[in-house]
Amino acid sequence: MIHSRVHVSDLREHVGRTVTVCGWVNTLRLQRKMQFVIVRDSTGMVQVTHQRDDGPLEAQLEALTTESAVRITGRVVDAAQVKLGGLEIVPEQVEVLNLAATPLPIDEHTGLEQRLDWRFLDVRRRPATQLMFAVQTTLEQGMREYAYAQGATEMHTPKLMGTASESGAEVFKLGYFDRSAYLAQSPQFYKQMAISAGIDKVFEIGPVFRAEPSFTSRHATEFTGVDVELAWIDSVEDVMVFEEQMLAHAIGKVADLHGEAIREHFGVEVTVPTTPFPRITMAEAHEILRKGGWDPEGVKEDLDPEGERSISAHIREATGHEFVFITHYPVGIRPFYHKRPADDPSVTLSFDLLWKGLEVTTGAQREHRYDVLLKQAAEKGMSTEPLQDYLNAFRFGCPPHGGLGMGLGRVLMVLLGLDSIREATFLFRGPNRLTP
Repeated sequence: MIHSRVHVSDLREHVGRTVTVCGWVNTLRLQRKMQFVIVRDSTGMVQVTHQRDDGPLEAQLEALTTESAVRITGRVVDAAQVKLGGLEIVPEQVEVLNLAATPLPIDEHTGLEQRLDWRFLDVRRRPATQLMFAVQTTLEQGMREYAYAQGATEMHTPKLMGTASESGAEVFKLGYFDRSAYLAQSPQFYKQMAISAGIDKVFEIGPVFRAEPSFTSRHATEFTGVDVELAWIDSVEDVMVFEEQMLAHAIGKVADLHGEAIREHFGVEVTVPTTPFPRITMAEAHEILRKGGWDPEGVKEDLDPEGERSISAHIREATGHEFVFITHYPVGIRPFYHKRPADDPSVTLSFDLLWKGLEVTTGAQREHRYDVLLKQAAEKGMSTEPLQDYLNAFRFGCPPHGGLGMGLGRVLMVLLGLDSIREATFLFRGPNRLTP
């Protein structure tokens, strides 16, 4: 008789009945009189207990190896002494679906790089990592929900480009039939084109490629970007409001669904942020940081990671808030398409969002006037010829607009208190890693 599969977390409802569980062999304790097998599925672990009797089951259990995929049918019995849920399964049938080779290539002491070589085993063996992907799913769902509620249209823009976008420095070049193509380092130009196409609010979650030889804990050469572009805005403030509301909604969803599990597996308390988030200008941030002894030579235009951490700590002390928008970045460190305020052309109407000291978003109001774009590109010494397709989008009535790009892995990293973006990604890609 075939019994339908029961998840380990639901076994309590089946005490006294015969069920089938499917999962992996977590540990084997093969003693002189008893055989104990701990079986793990995606919902938890259960002990399978068999008294040796020289029968076929004994031989099957004896031949098992750790991480083998098994299907076990047996009776669920109350066993108060068993730590795992106070029950056990007395097996009637054992089916080995895939016997795992021995020894396993990783164990609990293996370092991160080698764990990444065997990422499927690493994820399977660590419930915390599986929880991370559940959290990622909920986070994305929350962001999409908010964007949809605001009337945003989800777009899918090309990742292959005929010309190097924004700068040309950080793009991957690849052979494309008889010429060269480039991997998109941002959907920026395409989402602006969608605005010019009359789509009021644009939203995309997709891959982004950056040819930066960065070996930090927060850089990847391929990552998932969350991109938003909004038309008919009055100011960059509209973009910041959209983002803080979207994050508050998504983090609230994560807290509701996974708050307890995150506390248990990551030791992190998920706090749903209040809105509005604090905002300070780059000039104010510099002033605060220099008082604290940062950049004593006074040469840094941008914030380095230490500056980002310090300003976040300062804001948290002053306001109790984990998030802060840094606004009005100097023209020199922002792209040519960022809009500049009429009263101070030395800065841009742009922002970065820092969460607990890590930059998770860059955003801005865009320059939507064709002649001003040409002038700003020339100032940056850029040739406008490769930009012509982009620039054409502003020649025939493009509305004022602005948007943001957020790194999903970085948000997860901060949310779960992870040390590295390598752990916040299923299969990490970096300068030295293209496998598995």
